[in-house]
Amino acid sequence: MRCVTPLLAAALAQLEATHGGYPWYGPSRMTILADVTAAEARTAPVGGGPSLWALVLHMTAWTEEVARRLGGGEAAAPHPADWPPLPTPASARAWAAALRHLERAHAEVLAVAGAVPEARWAQPVRWADGGHDDTTHADTLIGLSQHDAYHVGQLASTRRTLRAAAEGTSRQG
Repeated sequence: MRCVTPLLAAALAQLEATHGGYPWYGPSRMTILADVTAAEARTAPVGGGPSLWALVLHMTAWTEEVARRLGGGEAAAPHPADWPPLPTPASARAWAAALRHLERAHAEVLAVAGAVPEARWAQPVRWADGGHDDTTHADTLIGLSQHDAYHVGQLASTRRTLRAAAEGTSRQG
């Protein structure tokens, strides 16, 4: 059985850095989102891809799903959806609520992970049909860190693209 305590500490540190700390790759998720307006958040990038808001909802859904799995739940798709729809209306108030929801989900996964018994980290996550693959609870937490880092890159790129387009428009007008 592998030692998971240092792994757990490193995974939790990476989750925290990616979310709101100082990751080595650049700005954290909440640093990127700190000054994003609702109008920016709901705008899909030119050429396709998810909006900043869609990314936030997706990351929140998966953070909640990982917390549920670490808490003893069986593996399933995130609830209510992998890519939840934007609220209607997609207002500044709704955007602020989405960011608060992400903050709560992040705090929850950290709290749940901190309460997982050490023996469970090396055990595979069960699937709803009773089966499992080799994905352990530790792998699941590390996977969330990888998932977040991937989508934080999308957040940064999308925000930069939206702002460059807006700046180009304002210079022309």
